[in-house]
Amino acid sequence: MTDTNRVPVIDGLFSEGPQGARLLGSRCLSCATPYFPSAGTCHNPECSDSKIQDASFGPSGTVWSSSIQNYPPPVPARYDEPYVPYALGVVDLDDGLRVVGRMAVDDPSSVSVGDRVELVIEPLCHNEDGSEPISWMFRPT
Repeated sequence: MTDTNRVPVIDGLFSEGPQGARLLGSRCLSCATPYFPSAGTCHNPECSDSKIQDASFGPSGTVWSSSIQNYPPPVPARYDEPYVPYALGVVDLDDGLRVVGRMAVDDPSSVSVGDRVELVIEPLCHNEDGSEPISWMFRPT
């Protein structure tokens, strides 16, 4: 993240690099359960030996479910005025993590179950000081 105006909404949740965007979490080495954000112990009740290791997830996946956010979210969420509806997707990443994310599309109704998507890091809004809070999103491939 080289642009000083781009500020992560929360540090340590994602990264950008030559291989694209990644979500930063963990995985249990014993049972392979993925966690995002990172977990200190395995929460799988069938796991007998919690061995957590840092892991990264992405960049490709499939839309499992989606909806349209037709009304402004409550505080503390921020958005540019005027409010523009956007799509949210539940995405099954190819490496086993299911995660919710905003869809980086112009037409929220264009998102369909089964669509292939890639993880991207994009601004959520623009602040008065010129900074852009950034987060993970998904873009159709």
